[in-house]
Amino acid sequence: MKDVRFPDRRIAHLDMDMFFAGVELLRYPELRGQALVVGGRSTPQPRRLANGRHQFARLGEYNGRGVVTTSTYEARALGVFSAMGLMKSAQLAPDAILLPADFESYRHYSRLFKAAVMSIAPDIENRGIDEIYIDLSTIEEDTDALAQRLKTAVFDATGLSCSIGIAANKLLAKIASDLDKPDGLTIIDRQAFQERILPLAAKKINGIGPKAALKLEKLDIRTIADLASAKADILLQHFGQSYAHWLMRVAQGQDDRVVVTSSTPKSMSRETTFERDMHAHQDKHYLSRAFTALCERVAQDLQQKRYQGHTVGIKIKYQDFRTATRDLTLPHPTNDAATIRRAAGRCLKRLSLDQRFRLLGVKVSNLIHSDEIEADPPEQASLFS
Repeated sequence: MKDVRFPDRRIAHLDMDMFFAGVELLRYPELRGQALVVGGRSTPQPRRLANGRHQFARLGEYNGRGVVTTSTYEARALGVFSAMGLMKSAQLAPDAILLPADFESYRHYSRLFKAAVMSIAPDIENRGIDEIYIDLSTIEEDTDALAQRLKTAVFDATGLSCSIGIAANKLLAKIASDLDKPDGLTIIDRQAFQERILPLAAKKINGIGPKAALKLEKLDIRTIADLASAKADILLQHFGQSYAHWLMRVAQGQDDRVVVTSSTPKSMSRETTFERDMHAHQDKHYLSRAFTALCERVAQDLQQKRYQGHTVGIKIKYQDFRTATRDLTLPHPTNDAATIRRAAGRCLKRLSLDQRFRLLGVKVSNLIHSDEIEADPPEQASLFS
């Protein structure tokens, strides 16, 4: 195996712990330690009783097509995870508390934690409502002390915990931030790379989805160490030149991407790689929920960063790894989930859906900041129209 390069960079990945659920627990502290699920478009608000307590909905009472937005660690222990259908989740944890999502509150707390970080380390890259990359390279302070100071600042500003991974690059920092959740701090140096990263499953690398992980397993490549030692010709034969070369680099811990602090993104997108290949007709109901969830998440990202986009696009990766895209330019920019869902649906109809596919993505591009747009009432429509 090649020697891993550890350049003179300190990159942190900060990930808020079960962020949406954490915000709800600030509001309803009596739910701490319980299985809690957030999600569902028709989930009722908690009802305040005469004695001052709250009456909460239960997951087993839900009847609809909603999906899980997030869940507490207690609910995850029962098998309930983000993007799972609520009806399926109810079979696993019928007694779990169910709360509706409150994205205005989540955006508020997102702004608070990011401002707290920027007061210490201004070079940050937004990766969504609950995670950021931070370039710490120019700050002359001990790494552990600096990370603890960031964690304390986030908690003081929000009352919420976060997990931080620090490494020489974004790839390793992101893996590290997930290793010791919740409230974790993981620093990856050369020795920690050997001891903590290489033994991990290959799918822990962001960009290796379930289908690719399965193909690697069939080649007897299960861990990152296995991948780092794999012969190049085997990877090239089974994954193609571009993806194989990427696999070889990331298995060595190599990633030259910089922390991008630009405030003008070109696009915002969300995508999901399915556990198995999906069929447009046979898996229609599951795909409808997943498709809607992707559109909602893109809309949330746009709203949180105060952008709207003129162009909506979709991406599909078929079972043979071929990729197809389609896009549609709208007459007016939008960050409305229903509008994005309808436009993405029109794009989807222009693609061949006879073959099974493994990945589905939604993108909004040609962005403009909301401050530059005259205020108009948002277009309202059903996501399922």
